[in-house]
Amino acid sequence: MEKWQDQGIVLSVRPHGENGAVVSLLTENHGRHAGYVRGAKGSRMRGTLESGNLVSVNWQARVSDDLGAFTLELVNSPVSHFMQEALKLAALQSACGICDVALPERDGHSGLFHGLNALFEVLQSDVWGEAYVMWEIAFLKEIGFSLDLSKCAGGSDSKDLAYVSPKTGRAVSREAGEPYKDKLLLLPSFLSPLSHVSYGDGAMEDVLTGLQMSGYFFEHWVFTHHTKGIPEARLRFQERFAKTVNFEVLER
Repeated sequence: MEKWQDQGIVLSVRPHGENGAVVSLLTENHGRHAGYVRGAKGSRMRGTLESGNLVSVNWQARVSDDLGAFTLELVNSPVSHFMQEALKLAALQSACGICDVALPERDGHSGLFHGLNALFEVLQSDVWGEAYVMWEIAFLKEIGFSLDLSKCAGGSDSKDLAYVSPKTGRAVSREAGEPYKDKLLLLPSFLSPLSHVSYGDGAMEDVLTGLQMSGYFFEHWVFTHHTKGIPEARLRFQERFAKTVNFEVLER
């Protein structure tokens, strides 16, 4: 009999049979790991099996390659903080969806586990939008798709970085990028290394620019070979964020 104990973040729940479900977790020491949960549709487990919840987990299986069974206990529920804040809840679900689809099963990613926990904490702050974009950039780096936003790819002055190359993921200064700006991605000002914009001071339009930038690399680098493409939760989050920005612009 194979078994282990760990802690994990609930990423997704797929019903299986009359009362059970296959649950995907991002664990601290065992990577993204799936397991069967009995009684998943019961009232006690429904509150535990919300995406984003932190749980203690016991897993056991006859052999290591089996799906195995989870026994879960709720430790913390970040979801409860965002029930009245649809945009932040959408951000949480987006992050969980990205981890669930992008990470190979059972590959160790303890840094991503702690980073995701940290993101959920920062979602309660005033700089949550900027923090979410930076989490996506850190995620891209962790899985091998690093962006270089520290200096101009064309060798020009890095004090005024304004664009990102969609081919290389490298930053480009305003001067160097001017002739090609229609083919480049916009760099949000809060990600420019020498920017004087303080987190929280930038308008939501700047965060949306960041989501559009990182979203491009998720779509064309990370999920380009996935049959379903970029996770639906990530698409919904950006769409909802864009609608919120447009509403705020009209209200000014």
